[in-house]
Amino acid sequence: MTGFVSFVGSGPGDPELLTLKAVDRLKRADAVLFDDLSSGPILTHARSGADLVGVGKRAGRASPKQHHVSRLLVDYAQIDQRVVRLKSGDSGLFGRLEEELTALRAAGIPYEIIPGVPSACAAAAAAGIPLTRRLTARRVQFVTGHDVTGQLPEDINLDALADPTASTVVFMGKRTFPRLLAALTARGLPADTPAILAEGVSGPEQRILRTTVIALADTLAQEVGNQPALILYGPLAEG
Repeated sequence: MTGFVSFVGSGPGDPELLTLKAVDRLKRADAVLFDDLSSGPILTHARSGADLVGVGKRAGRASPKQHHVSRLLVDYAQIDQRVVRLKSGDSGLFGRLEEELTALRAAGIPYEIIPGVPSACAAAAAAGIPLTRRLTARRVQFVTGHDVTGQLPEDINLDALADPTASTVVFMGKRTFPRLLAALTARGLPADTPAILAEGVSGPEQRILRTTVIALADTLAQEVGNQPALILYGPLAEG
């Protein structure tokens, strides 16, 4: 068997942020299984004739089941195809990578992981701020805003997330942020902590909203919209 899978992080969506290795693998792939946020202009790098298969998952929309995506990877590789599994941001950050790796290992299929620009880094860059700040933000923490049911995870470390000296980035958290903030303020996070809502990062509809955690929670309690977004709060969101 000569099938091989390349897990490629496509970055936040801007094709100019793809790595050279990512572009090379796209040009040589027989099949590309892509997330919603990895579609559009990025797919122009795929070679002519390659199978392009959308397998993305979006909150509130019908999406392929994870076991189906993993099965597709195995099936393509077992017929000696060069496969790119194209994931948004970096595939190792909240991208269900481990489940797909487990399926490939069980089938004896070789693979590689090509990192991409994490969406958290791209959001901070778009906002013109650093993720760390000397003396005031020496620690950065990434957390998912929902579990497999779409609800706020019950096992997250709320005390750590309420640390006002840490820079925090919440992935997929627009719907659950009001509930999260209620728990954080109860643990001492100041309601006027600076916050940023970064929507559609690096895309044509990018929007960077600078606010406070309490004002952001009020806004999201009324409307979340359809744009993919990150929430950043703490010292990193100042200025």
